Amino acid sequence: MSMDHTARDTMKAAGPARVRDRRLTPLIGGALALMCLAALLAYPRLERAYAIAIGARDSATLELTIQNLRGALDKAEVLPPLLAERASIARLLRDPDNSGLLPFVNEQLRQTALSLDVSDVYVMDATGLTIAASSYRTDRSFVGRNFAYRPYFTDAIAGGIGRFHALGTTSGERGYFFAAPVIDGTETTGVVAVKITLDDFEATWDESATTVIVQDMANVIFLSDRQDWHFRTFGPMAEAALESIVTTRQYPVAALRGLPARRAALGNAGYETVTFDMADGGNSYIMQTGLIAAAGWRVSILSPLAPAQLQAANTLAIALLVALFILLIAAVIWQRRIQLEDRLAAREDARARLEARVRERTAELDETNTLLREQVEERIRAEAQLRRTQAELVQAGKLAALGQMSAALSHEFNQPLAAVKAYAENAATFLDRGREGEARENIRLISAMTDRMAAISKHLRNFARRPQDKTGPVPIGAVVDDALAVMGPRLAGAQAVLTNSLPTEDLWVIGGRVRLQQVIVNLIGNALDAMEGLAHPKITISLAVEDGRCKLMVRDIGPGLSEAALAQAFDPFFTTKAPGQGLGLGLSISYNIVRDFNGRLTAANHSAGGALFTVELDLSAAPDEIAAQ
Repeated sequence: MSMDHTARDTMKAAGPARVRDRRLTPLIGGALALMCLAALLAYPRLERAYAIAIGARDSATLELTIQNLRGALDKAEVLPPLLAERASIARLLRDPDNSGLLPFVNEQLRQTALSLDVSDVYVMDATGLTIAASSYRTDRSFVGRNFAYRPYFTDAIAGGIGRFHALGTTSGERGYFFAAPVIDGTETTGVVAVKITLDDFEATWDESATTVIVQDMANVIFLSDRQDWHFRTFGPMAEAALESIVTTRQYPVAALRGLPARRAALGNAGYETVTFDMADGGNSYIMQTGLIAAAGWRVSILSPLAPAQLQAANTLAIALLVALFILLIAAVIWQRRIQLEDRLAAREDARARLEARVRERTAELDETNTLLREQVEERIRAEAQLRRTQAELVQAGKLAALGQMSAALSHEFNQPLAAVKAYAENAATFLDRGREGEARENIRLISAMTDRMAAISKHLRNFARRPQDKTGPVPIGAVVDDALAVMGPRLAGAQAVLTNSLPTEDLWVIGGRVRLQQVIVNLIGNALDAMEGLAHPKITISLAVEDGRCKLMVRDIGPGLSEAALAQAFDPFFTTKAPGQGLGLGLSISYNIVRDFNGRLTAANHSAGGALFTVELDLSAAPDEIAAQ
């Protein structure tokens, strides 16, 4: 009843705080709405600022790209005038049918192209017909082709330097062509042209996150790391430009399709945003452009806009989180203030309630402590009883083993007893008849029978008694013999064949004689249990010495052990026998006994069938006296 009264008082005190909390909720909601609106208004400005920053970062890449292209063009531009000065070329132009000179010039041009790392070098006569070329060995040789329609030829034959970029009509490769006139005296007899390809630049651009496009004055994309953009137009094309392309066969006309793009200025730094409306989705870029005046090219670098958008979104998200965090801190401070006021108002009443609750809880704790002490004492008593019970179970297991052998032992004792009785009656008869020698022989036989029963009784007494903990050198062969003597009746009753392959010379190991005998008896008993129901049970006992240790192996021909049985074979109270047939302590006891001897007991399945148990013990030198057991 006191707890219910306290809860009602607490709810009553919390009433004003809950009302003030409801008043605070609309304020928090309004602040969140204002922050979201501010974020929406600030996002375009942030995106623009980050986009300009990306453009400024990539401007150095654009400048480097322009310089590399310009350098490649400048390097190739000086080659045609130098080649035109070769006397062999001038002689060939004067005598194009010279069969001895033509192969020489062809090979000379091929070697020149290889050494200068250019695509093609070729010589045209005054009509534009190619009479020698570095490609003379290839299937797409320029020899015999007429290029009079190309502007670089017309410019060079007129006495100037020809320049032109186009898709090769013979090779099918894009290239930039430079040409220079061959002047023999005062007459222009032909033209030397050099073609270079710029595919390596595209391969380099492809490794970058940016996209590079090179447009000519007709807005045709001639170079780009986007293969699908080759020969696409990026802007309007004049009719005159299209006619010139058709006349000079500069590009494939069918490929001249416009790229669907929307462009918008970005700040005052000369940047633009470009959005391509493609069938596979639109992509937005930041574009900036530079010029290569000599070639009439505009080089543009397109940086993806997505990072700027992501940065802007992340910045706004961080700003919103910070603002939300500040708002939450303010709300928490406000709520703490309300709670503090409520606590101050109800402090006196709460103190009285607290003292009552403390007294009540103290009484409960005292009662709980008393109960815990009783449980601890009961647990201690239970553990002591468990230890006693475990010791009794160990001895009970041994006595149970003796009980299992009782029928066979009865047979073992009944035979000698019957013989003793018969020999005694015969001795009395022989004495009555005065046949003392025969009577003495019967008495000797009675003594032998008595010794046999005494030996059996000694083995059973030694097996049943509680062994000492003392360990020392023991003869392993004698211990096995003792165990076989104890288990002899049961082996005979089960009609089991036991193969004992122990060596004739005795080996000494570290252990305790009685406890080691108990282990061997247990292993033999388990082997007999495993073969119960077999017509011809068989047990093999063998011995091996490896690395200073003795291995005693006991194998049966039963069904072997399952995976679960192998994993739990030495766990206490684990047994595969039927209920009432065993306690599951034999192997656990044996395992601990062998471990006390600094040995190891293992279980496995033999490759030929059946279970195999191995007792591994340390070897010892033979002592002067057998260690006391």
